[in-house]
Amino acid sequence: MFVLELSYTAPLDRVDAVLREHVAWLDAHYAAGVFIASGRKNPRDGGVILAVGDDRAVIERLTASDPFVVHGVCTYRVTEFIATKTSDALAPYCQQL
Repeated sequence: MFVLELSYTAPLDRVDAVLREHVAWLDAHYAAGVFIASGRKNPRDGGVILAVGDDRAVIERLTASDPFVVHGVCTYRVTEFIATKTSDALAPYCQQL
């Protein structure tokens, strides 16, 4: 599993200009079963996405395709972790060491 932390690198008006494309990109990856949660940080200087996957390189290519990155309004920090304990709702994503 991965925590994808977005940090805006441009003013919010530039971020908002690409927001529809970013949301469509999110929707596609939710539909594919890769994303399981996402949202804005507070204060609004970026966001966080929880992603399911086993291959860091695949996740990094995926983040590079985000319209926010393509349009130069954010960068990503990718953190991989092993979800050894989850709520019942996230049990399908629990991993064994």
